[in-house]
Amino acid sequence: MHADLRITNARVLTPQGVVHGGVAVAAGRIVAIAHDPVLPSARDTIDAGGHHLLPGLVDAHVHFRDPGLTDKEDFVTGSRAAVRGGVTTVLDMPNTLPPVETAALFSAKARHLAGRSLAHYGLFAVITADNPDRIEELAEAGAIAYKVFLGPSTGDLSCPGDGDMLEALGRVKATGRPFAVHAENHQLVTSATARLRAAGRNDPLAHAEARPVLAEVESIQRMILFARATGVALHVLHLSSGEGVAVVRRAKGDGVRVTAETCPHYLLLTAADMERIGPASKMNPPLRGLEDVQALWDGLGDGTVDFIATDHAPHTLEEKTRPVIWDNASGASTIQWALPLMLTQVARGRLGLTDLVRLMAEAPARRYGLYPRKGVIAVGSDADLVLVDLEEHHTVRAADMENKVKLTPFEGVPCVGRPLLTLVAGTVAARAGTVVGAPGIGAFLRSS
Repeated sequence: MHADLRITNARVLTPQGVVHGGVAVAAGRIVAIAHDPVLPSARDTIDAGGHHLLPGLVDAHVHFRDPGLTDKEDFVTGSRAAVRGGVTTVLDMPNTLPPVETAALFSAKARHLAGRSLAHYGLFAVITADNPDRIEELAEAGAIAYKVFLGPSTGDLSCPGDGDMLEALGRVKATGRPFAVHAENHQLVTSATARLRAAGRNDPLAHAEARPVLAEVESIQRMILFARATGVALHVLHLSSGEGVAVVRRAKGDGVRVTAETCPHYLLLTAADMERIGPASKMNPPLRGLEDVQALWDGLGDGTVDFIATDHAPHTLEEKTRPVIWDNASGASTIQWALPLMLTQVARGRLGLTDLVRLMAEAPARRYGLYPRKGVIAVGSDADLVLVDLEEHHTVRAADMENKVKLTPFEGVPCVGRPLLTLVAGTVAARAGTVVGAPGIGAFLRSS
């Protein structure tokens, strides 16, 4: 056998343990994992310098704003940031313009994105008050999952009433796709926001107070009841609170089909940081307290929280730097920094490297039916790979971002560990901090 590419002199992280050797790649897939002397010959060879080779990350929650909101981001810039950060697969959310509510709109978005991404990508569809009868056609069009916004967020999409929601979940169950929920009670949020604004509160912490833990927990509990009744595979997006972790933990113990994700900002920042960071830290749901941070880490440790996603959600500088917190858009740009930030937790002993791979590659790939083609280094898997230096010290700098808008709540944060090389289907997409691949190397992951 003659391969297209060999990566040698690596510490290859496989499900069976670390292999001191390398991998061989042919036609975009891994064809061998072995010690260097027994790897097949190849047209090209990359010496990994003894560094760790991981599966490319799967970021199951991004907002690349394409089409319709491309002053904030587009699929070219978003996927450039992704591969710089070791992310080789992204799942894009449906609150673009127009929202992905019908099969025709889904197919139009897929056509629009063709040839624009450096990372593989799948697309969510949205469920609103207007389209529960479109669920089956969206599945046929290739939607990888469905999302509903229970609370106000970018796009201000409507939400079905409880009766229609219950019917919609039964229809989603029949498709076999996951049902993902932005869990915030709309009435609780709007009521608290109005009260705080009337009191003259315009500071960053007012945003956190306007979206209380109760709003998240009530929505999660309601959706768990609906999931129990319908059998749908429920997924809780961007879990932010300790009480939310406890509710998900109980539901799993009761046999409900529920999974959950959290994000680097909920693991590494608190509401107390909002005064220092300012509107760059405004997001939905908001940052919480130290006790919530610890509960999320505990949830990752015991399997209650299944994986980490970024919820990468950029806005323009003008939308994120207004003096009154209510006038600023919610969302943060994090996809390029998620891996260095979490490798830093590995360096600090808070997380094992195998845990990082499980939480940022394997588990999201499993949740959305992409495993074992994605999320693992194994013979037959796609050659989506990231080589990391676990010891390099550097600092998060917005000026170094590939995104259209160079703003992040992690500005100035020191990191230990960074990606050195990212391969997408066996093609080098980024090397030594520089994007070298071209748009189009990432494939559309049409669910079927």
